[in-house]
Amino acid sequence: MSNITRWNPISEFDDLMNRYNRMFGLVRNEREGKDLFSRSDWAPAVDIKETADAFTVEAELPGMNKDDVKVTVHDGVLTIQGERKSEEETKDKKLHRIERFYGSFMRRFTLPDNVDENSVKANFKDGMLTLTLQKAEPKEPKAIEVEVQ
Repeated sequence: MSNITRWNPISEFDDLMNRYNRMFGLVRNEREGKDLFSRSDWAPAVDIKETADAFTVEAELPGMNKDDVKVTVHDGVLTIQGERKSEEETKDKKLHRIERFYGSFMRRFTLPDNVDENSVKANFKDGMLTLTLQKAEPKEPKAIEVEVQ
């Protein structure tokens, strides 16, 4: 059985730049290196589905609660953003392996013209954010009469 790994070229480039900057002493710590590109630390997986009446956006956010996530709709763009905080080492607990992603994230989606931006409903349960966006009636083209002088 083979494992499929999602390749992220931006992440590889970011890692290469961090190594380069550390090698030449340009960056004092890991966090400063990440700020050079001002991008998200990770991106949650998202499924987008369509029915006759609505669009549904489902985002996997394990280990997070609803207070860690912000959803906005502005000028036809749906934005999901938040932060998953990492666990810190303590005297009685030492971390040996970290494979989960932590830090801030932001996902943006351009909405189709037939979405009612005022109808967005959000539900958060068991680490799954579900957004429902109702479809709007298609806008009729408006005819403008041109007067010839």
